[in-house]
Formats: sequence, C-alpha cells, structure tokens
Amino acid sequence: MAASASTSFLSTPALRKLPPCSLSCKLPLSDAFGVSVSLRRGRRAGPSFVVLAMDAKPTVLIAEKLGEAGLKLLKEVANVDCSYNLSPEELCTKISLCDALIVRSGTKVTRDVFEASAGRLKVVGRAGVGIDNVDLAAATEFGCLVVNAPTANTVAAAEHGIALLAAMARNIAQADASIKAGKWQRNKYVGVSLVGKTLAVMGFGKVGSEVARRAKGLGMHVIAHDPYAPADRARAIGVELVSFDEAIETADFISLHMPLTPATSKILNDETFAKMKKGVRIVNVARGGVIDEEALVKALDAGIVAQAALDVFTVEPPPKDSKLVLHEQVTATPHLGASTMEAQEGVAIEIAEAVVGALKGELAATAVNAPMVPAEVLAELKPFVELAEKLGRLAVQLIAGGSGVKSVKVTYASARGPDDLDTRLLRAMITKGLIEPISSVFVNLVNADFTAKQRGIRIAEERIILDGSPESPLEFIQVQIANVESRFASAMSEIGEIKVEGRVKDATPHLTKVGYFDVDVSLEGSLILCRQVDQPGMIGKVGSILGEENVNVSFMSVGRIAPRKQAVMAIGVDEQPSKEALKRIGDIPAVEEFVFLKL
Repeated sequence: MAASASTSFLSTPALRKLPPCSLSCKLPLSDAFGVSVSLRRGRRAGPSFVVLAMDAKPTVLIAEKLGEAGLKLLKEVANVDCSYNLSPEELCTKISLCDALIVRSGTKVTRDVFEASAGRLKVVGRAGVGIDNVDLAAATEFGCLVVNAPTANTVAAAEHGIALLAAMARNIAQADASIKAGKWQRNKYVGVSLVGKTLAVMGFGKVGSEVARRAKGLGMHVIAHDPYAPADRARAIGVELVSFDEAIETADFISLHMPLTPATSKILNDETFAKMKKGVRIVNVARGGVIDEEALVKALDAGIVAQAALDVFTVEPPPKDSKLVLHEQVTATPHLGASTMEAQEGVAIEIAEAVVGALKGELAATAVNAPMVPAEVLAELKPFVELAEKLGRLAVQLIAGGSGVKSVKVTYASARGPDDLDTRLLRAMITKGLIEPISSVFVNLVNADFTAKQRGIRIAEERIILDGSPESPLEFIQVQIANVESRFASAMSEIGEIKVEGRVKDATPHLTKVGYFDVDVSLEGSLILCRQVDQPGMIGKVGSILGEENVNVSFMSVGRIAPRKQAVMAIGVDEQPSKEALKRIGDIPAVEEFVFLKL
C-alpha cells in the first residue's frame, strides 16, 4: 500500500505507539520517496516500513547551508534534501536514503554514518578545505569517495591575511574599542608603516603566493620559505625563497600559510621566537596548531613579538579566558578567512560540481581518499604499496631545506611484462609519500598525478625486465630525486641524486640501498641513518645510547665500502629518540653524519 493510500493506518494503536526516533514521525522524506506500510501477523505484530524510490534520480543530503548557485547545480541532476542541524542519530537515520552528503565543518561524518548508509552513500562532499570532520578510513572501507573544495577560498583567505596585517600595523581593533569606550587616545595607538618592511611568507602555496602579490603592491619587500615551492613561480612575482631561519631572523612581519602536519605543529615556539627580530609582528590565517600559543604569549609579554593578528586557534572556539585572545597586543577574528559572499558561492559551486561528477562515476581531482581497489589486486600489491609510500616518505625527508622536488625517477624491477604490472597505484603511493609529509593534501590513485603536476613535480617511470619467475610482481623499487641537496650526503648516488631502494621480504617492506651503500632494514617505526668510520664497537655505542633513553631498536644493518672504511648503519627504532640522544650519537667521534627519519 503506497503512502498516499495509507492515511487510515496512522490512527491504528500500533502506529500511535511509534517510538520518537521513528523515521516517519520525526524525519520528513524527500518527494523522491514514498512509504509502504504493512501490519505483520503474530505475537510480535507491528508496523513494517518499506521506502520506495519514486524516480531514478540520486538523492543528495545537504546537512549545512550551501550557496544557491551550488544548490541549483545539484537540483539539475538530483533530488536535494536540505536538512540542517541534524543530531548524529538523525543523520544516521536519514543517510540510508541518500547517495551523497554535503557538509561544512560543523557536521561529524563518523564511521556510524557510513555503517548506517549500508553501502548506498557514494560520495561525501566537504564544502571547504579541511576534512578533519570526516572519517576517511571508514569512507574508503565502505567504498565512499570524499571530495573537498580546496581552491574557491584562496582569494578570500589571502585578503583576510592582508586585512589583518594592515589592521594590526595600525592598531585598528584596539583604537576602535577605545573610541567606542568614550576615549580619545591618539598618542597610544601610533602604528607602523608597511612600505619598505620585510614580510616573510611561511608557506608559498595558493594562499601564500596571493598574499605575497598583494604585499608587493603595498610596497613591502617579500621573502618566502617553502622548501617544496618552485623557485621560478616565486621569481615570477618578485619573491625570494630563503631558508626557514633566514626568513624568521630577518622579517619585520611574518605571515603563516603552511598546513598543519607533524612537521609544522608548533613550528613557532620558544626556540624560534628567540631567533626573531625584536618587535616582529605575526599574522596567522592558516592553522592554529602551527603556533605554540603559550610560547607566543611569553614572546608578546617579553616584547620579542610586538603584535599578533590571529584568525585561527589550536582549539576553536578558544576558551573565554584565553590569555592569548585577551592580550592587548593581539587582534583576533573567529576563523573568517573564507567568510566572504563570493567565496561561499565559489565553494558551493566547486563542491557541487565535484559531487555531481562523482555521482556520474567521474574521477574527481579533489578526491581526498583512496578509491576501492579490486581485492585480488590489492592482496598481491599490498606490501609493495606500503613499500612505495615509505620510500617516498624516506626520500623527501632526506632533502635539505630550500631544495624543491621537481624531478623524480621511479624504477621497477620485475620479471613480469608491462601488460601484467599496472604501476599506477604504486606511482600514486610514491607521490603520496613525497607530498603528504610536507602538505595538507591527501594523495591517492584519483588525484596523485594531478597533485604532482600542480606542484611542478615530474615523475618518470622506468622498468627493468628481469629473467626468472613472474610469481612475485616486483623484485625491487628504486626512487631517485634529482637536482636537490641532501640532509644525509651518503644518500646521494654516483650521479648526484638522492637514491633509495627497497624490497619486500616476508611480506614486509625493507630498505635495501641508500645512495651507493647496501643496507637491509625493515621499514617499520622510524629510522636512524649514520655514516661512520667502520670500526669495532660502533653498534654497541649507538645501541647503548638508545638503550639508556629506553628507545627500542627493532632492526639494525650496516653496509660498508670495505673493512675499516666508510659504512652506513641503518637502525630501526620504535620510539623517537630525544634531541639529547641524537646529539650524543652525532658526537661519537667515528660518526661523520646522521639523520633521523619518521616513517
């Protein structure tokens, strides 16, 4: 019986006893659906509901407000259900009727949501950049694509950065509060000029480069730090790329535009503030976590930092009694970087286009999670996929600051013919390893080539055909990065390229070559590489230092040129050694260089 013909059932005792969470009594259905109701016989008789699709259009649930331009695009191809402020329970109830879900930052798309969708949910669209509120692992497990809108906010964020820069320099917020309090304090709010001052842009991506353009127009001298930014792009707008230390030591103003990664977390701290020019001014429209907020308060109190203008915070909203927010020398806004009418409409269009494309089966360049891979292919390639990503992570961490990744060569050695080995997934994972440690971008098979091209990285592939049985898909993978300097000189090959090579042994990825040194260490946990003079007792000395620090050594391997000559020791560790422990290792007379790498 269709819903339109079932009104009489609504007065039955059984339906009057529907629980409050019942779909029909709490959550209205889209016009795309009807409800069939039948009464079961027996001891546990009660109503049974069946949801019937009335047409073939997909249904898109909009859980947070979206611009009209985006809604218009969606309505052309789908049934659109705008239901805002849903509780987690309500979202889980609705989601089983939907093919797509669009959220902003306020809705948590958890594993429970994907489980409740029962496989129907094909795509989740995040209207914005960050995807912290979406469980990516669960999305991938349930075969659901996640897309975001990373470009539409660029100009808005850059403009807000410049607005904060100027407002801070001229004490706009403080003077406004003062005059509204009935005061007239012209002498107290004397500002500083921007013309001729040095601005250090920390992170030279989309937003950072747009801030640099605008700052140049204000007559500022602009330098930038981003070890992975193309130097030619910086030169094209008159910006000089410099080292991290040079940037913070010479800048009058510092504007932060870096992603929040383990490498950038609290990158501005007591140590870095101590290196800055006294009276420096700081703007942050990136991520709150890149600044140690307690250290910033101390630097403000000490006069090292004259002023700060902040749009983002480690915890949002920050506590009402936050010393940082309440500090007289701090200008604060509530994460308004993307909050312009134009940016909101741009985000709406960008995410709508991505969701519509995904519903049509197209591969989106803004996808942020890996697509489902056929089980048989994944089972065979799984250890090599892990090896590929870890070789990429290892190689990029060996690059010295200031050297950008431009040219990468990947070599696959296999007894299989080209048609029997699809390397797209392996190339994507190497790209993922190269880019993710130094970026907020999520790389996968869908967007790997696009992401590499966007960053000016050229990845060339070469195959070495081996004799023997093609039972195993690969013998080894080698990654080489050209035209860079290395933090570990021994990782450089004979032709001046960073070179790492790995194999799979007993289903576990192993590092087997660094530069021209042969090693054999499992790629688990983290890694310490030491170049040393080959002599007795070196393994014991390093092991003792790590043991005293309660750092567990999982593997250790030594590769040498010849007895009593140079050797490279590769040590796998389960925990990160302290700076003091690493310094003690470096102070061992026979150790010529060393590097610690997170895998």
